Amino acid sequence: MKILVVGTGAREHAICRAIGEDAELHSIMSRKNPGISRISKFKILSEKDVEAVKNYALENKIDVAVIGPEAPLEMGIVDALQEEGIGCVGPTKEAARIETDKSFMRNLFEEHKIPGSLVYRVFDDAQDAGKFIDDFGKEVVIKPVGLTGGKGVKIMGEHLEDAHEAKNYVKEIIDNKIGGHPRVVIEERLLGEEFTVQAFVDGKHVVPMPAAQDHPSAYEGDKGPITGGMGSYSNKDGLLPFLNRKDYDKSVKIMEKTVKAIKNEVGPYRGILYGQFMLCRDGPRLVEYNARFGDPEAMNVLPLLNSSFVEVSQNIVDGKLKKVDFESKATVCKYVVPRGYPETAASNQVIEVDEAKINDAGAIVYYAAVDQNDDKIYTSSSRALGLVGIGETIEEAEEICEKATSYVEGDVYHRSDVGTADLIGKRMRHMEQIRQGNI
Repeated sequence: MKILVVGTGAREHAICRAIGEDAELHSIMSRKNPGISRISKFKILSEKDVEAVKNYALENKIDVAVIGPEAPLEMGIVDALQEEGIGCVGPTKEAARIETDKSFMRNLFEEHKIPGSLVYRVFDDAQDAGKFIDDFGKEVVIKPVGLTGGKGVKIMGEHLEDAHEAKNYVKEIIDNKIGGHPRVVIEERLLGEEFTVQAFVDGKHVVPMPAAQDHPSAYEGDKGPITGGMGSYSNKDGLLPFLNRKDYDKSVKIMEKTVKAIKNEVGPYRGILYGQFMLCRDGPRLVEYNARFGDPEAMNVLPLLNSSFVEVSQNIVDGKLKKVDFESKATVCKYVVPRGYPETAASNQVIEVDEAKINDAGAIVYYAAVDQNDDKIYTSSSRALGLVGIGETIEEAEEICEKATSYVEGDVYHRSDVGTADLIGKRMRHMEQIRQGNI
């Protein structure tokens, strides 16, 4: 079988490693990813050039394409490939609106009475939005309707000091069409702990993966601006220290109802569905969906996959998805990023990665937004690489991962607190206070 992976970053590197030698692996990248290029036949071109990607797939007789990032999904890459008879692990343009159009997602919950939603409104007029913020009288979350690479969300009480700053940000989104649309989603701010459940979906069946928790804030102690994700962890039981089986199962039920609703509205959803949830006092609430693997959460689950990724992909395409087996281990992923990320990161800097020592430490390196040229690795202004430790406990996995960070040299930094006992203990205490009604 010939499989094409579309995408350039660490998420796609993780997908390619999961495929391994079980298929003839091809890749489309916008820059030369050092990890992907050495294990695949590849071509450097934009993932958003749908026609060029389609032509490559046809010329190389690709059987299945796995779409990594969200932007090509929004541009209809799956529709174009499927029209040529190429199976895809990824939703059609209309089904991908579950991520690319936040108003579509919220309306779907409302119309199909899916549990776990929250109070929200969508506006294209800044004055109307401002009046809603004033009348609502509580802290809100401001989101552009479209895609922003995980960096467009701002929260009152964290990134926005008060209603005045919230209204200014609303105006900025609408006036500048941040996310590609002059519209904004305003949601109630939820109190709880965020977590992620990803699932394989074949249009009917939803097969969930181990839960993970991302750390989107740039700096230690959950300080600083929102990023694409500074790291994440998962536990050997597939749950999290603050997340029990009952609430995990509720989250999966929400995802199952969502897949059914998408099918009723726009047709079958096939691919990966990423549910970002907030565990609140009354159970899980859906924050948002992604129409693909999370980044970094893909790096928590894919190294644990015992089932053949190639077989799973074929079953998604054929609508015959079955049980998928994961190894019972804990993982910790930490992103190494250019100093100054996400705001004023210096790009085109050389970093040195001692892969041999990283591997000897028991960790895995996944290359992200870097470029390889003349055997040197150069940073961009985005995340450089993800390091993953795997162990019997989160503590063991964290120690492995942290040790591996010492084998990366350059003007970079990482959040050393991701996956540590102190930070996880803080999460658990916070959740317990919420359950007891003390927050």
